[in-house]
Amino acid sequence: MNEVRLKPFDFQAALARAGLQANGMPRVDGASGPGGGFKTAMAQALQGVSQSQLEAQRLQRELTLDNPTVSVEETMLAMQKANIGFQATLQVRNRLLQAYSDIMNMQV
Repeated sequence: MNEVRLKPFDFQAALARAGLQANGMPRVDGASGPGGGFKTAMAQALQGVSQSQLEAQRLQRELTLDNPTVSVEETMLAMQKANIGFQATLQVRNRLLQAYSDIMNMQV
């Protein structure tokens, strides 16, 4: 049986991926380059969600084919992870669309 281990949250790494300094201000030392910025963070997050969905589909297929190395618990956990990731992505998209709509409706 597989053990589920959670990694501790690395706040400094999250700030670096978002292209921010420790005080929350944007970095000016090339943060928009290949290693940082919102676009890169979003692309990595979407890639992670996609990978978790593909893994859940693979486990479902293996379970359906009666693979003895795949357990029901492992499959259900992967499905829930994929679902939570998708729901979070959907909420981010909804918030971004709402922010865009609010900005476009502002009076100048």
